[in-house]
Amino acid sequence: MAKKQLRIGMIGYGFMGRAHSNAYKQVGQFFPSNHQVVLKAACARDATKIKEFADQWGYESIETDWRKLVERPDIDVIDICTPNNLHKELALAAAANKKAILCEKPLAMNAVEGREMVAAVEKAGVPNMVWYNYRRIPAVTLAKRLIDEGRLGKVFHYRAKFLQDWTIKADLPQGGQGLWRLDVAAAGSGVSGDLLAHCIDTAIWMNGQLDSVCAMTETFVKERMHNLTGKVEKVGIDDACTFFGRFQNGSLANFESTRYARGHKALYTFEINGENMSLFWDLHDLHRLQVFDYKDEGRIRGWKSVHVTDNSPDHPYMANWWVPGLAIGYDSSFTHQVADFIQGLETGKPQGPTFRDALETQCVLDAILDSARSQKWVNVAKG
Repeated sequence: MAKKQLRIGMIGYGFMGRAHSNAYKQVGQFFPSNHQVVLKAACARDATKIKEFADQWGYESIETDWRKLVERPDIDVIDICTPNNLHKELALAAAANKKAILCEKPLAMNAVEGREMVAAVEKAGVPNMVWYNYRRIPAVTLAKRLIDEGRLGKVFHYRAKFLQDWTIKADLPQGGQGLWRLDVAAAGSGVSGDLLAHCIDTAIWMNGQLDSVCAMTETFVKERMHNLTGKVEKVGIDDACTFFGRFQNGSLANFESTRYARGHKALYTFEINGENMSLFWDLHDLHRLQVFDYKDEGRIRGWKSVHVTDNSPDHPYMANWWVPGLAIGYDSSFTHQVADFIQGLETGKPQGPTFRDALETQCVLDAILDSARSQKWVNVAKG
């Protein structure tokens, strides 16, 4: 029986455009389904660059006007890989044209925009998902399963950090291709929306809603030359953010992110401590989950390293990959996300994080920035 085509329209061609395109090309090889992913069109303003991207990744056509892309009848899914300030407009147009939507994180510039986007996709009844890919690293998904099984018992603490060092140079400009994350007009925020958003999404997914936060942010370089204007302008994003919080289940939160941690390129870790078990994960050793189980016999009780690569249902996603012991990488998390999205289409059970799920993270981000400005504890608004 012929498979149903799932025709992708990609908007953007940067780092995430490559990551998503790679996932679309891999998913059918490792996660067979009733759908065949077709790279139908890639879109960006620069015709030369988007043509090079489309040729490299195998897209059938290009567009330089996203409005034409979202109106094309031969496109089923719009993949939004643009700076954050464009997410809302693109998503609203895609929903109005009855397209399924996969949107890069964070969902929007703020929760106000996020609510508009949620309302639009739910009114249109279109499938939607946000690319919080770290959920789908097998070791992280295994941690979620252990928590859902009640193995940890009552949870006391959740702590996470995401450290980088790539913006330390004071002469690094802001704005434009590759550096839009330093421009508040394009990004909306700095490390909070870029890095902490991943940490927060995973935390909510595993440990439930955050009720209140108390945050501190810092912008270490106050002014940078702007690539688009050629002028030295004030920097509006946060270079570093630390916040405390309390989850609805009573556990305490401790989060940190920065782009000023010399020696760290992408150090993302989380640890969750319960009455019976603790779990720890490190992106730099992404296929291992560190587990401490208090129920172990006392003389051999201690932290153990679980190599999450067994090709059985016991280890999430791994049955579709290689033989036991052979690790997969960062890129596979995107392949898993596409596979789950397709499964949601086929079963009629949407896979998260949906726009509504991602709105919870957006509300936490808003509360963090509000707290940092007011220097007070702030309650997290409901999505």
